[in-house]
Amino acid sequence: MAEKNTQFEFCGVNHLALVCKDMAKTVEFYRDVLGMPLVKTLDLPGGRGQHFFFDIGNGDSLAFFWFDSAPAAAPGIAAPEALPTKGNFMSAHGSMNHIAFNVPAERFDEYYDRLVSKGVEVTQILNHDNSPTQSAAELNDDVYVRSVYFFDPDGVCLEFAAWTKPFTDADVAHDPMQADGVKREGLVVRHALAAADAALVGA
Repeated sequence: MAEKNTQFEFCGVNHLALVCKDMAKTVEFYRDVLGMPLVKTLDLPGGRGQHFFFDIGNGDSLAFFWFDSAPAAAPGIAAPEALPTKGNFMSAHGSMNHIAFNVPAERFDEYYDRLVSKGVEVTQILNHDNSPTQSAAELNDDVYVRSVYFFDPDGVCLEFAAWTKPFTDADVAHDPMQADGVKREGLVVRHALAAADAALVGA
């Protein structure tokens, strides 16, 4: 029998975040070729880039960042320089930016305190919402996931993440950026609107 984790109740991988060169091609491959539903899209504040989430089953997601000025893919450049809110969080095309472990929402604060008590250097708690800053100081009805980030001994960026509400069609509201920095209008938003219209007709 496998050893049981007595420290944290992990519920699988919340999401794995990668960096892509062309979000439009990424959408076409993961959504249209592999069939993964696109469940959340974000244009990052200040024109910093984009963050899209694909459902890979069991409540898990594969997520991609697109950064306008990200370095080209380069073996060995596999992690951000700093944690979110503490410096440059960008990493190269094709890199693994961070891995988020899914944890129960009702135990999130307990787990945050446990990391701190173990001497792990962590970020502040980020309550991700749909506000202009995309983070709230306090938990509110618009928060869809809570996060805390930290590094492992080798500098791999890890996250504890807890979903706080399900996504709806309204969460897919941004068209993806291409490698040249031009937004591919209609690739996502038109698709999302058509899906919503089809759902209304079927109701």
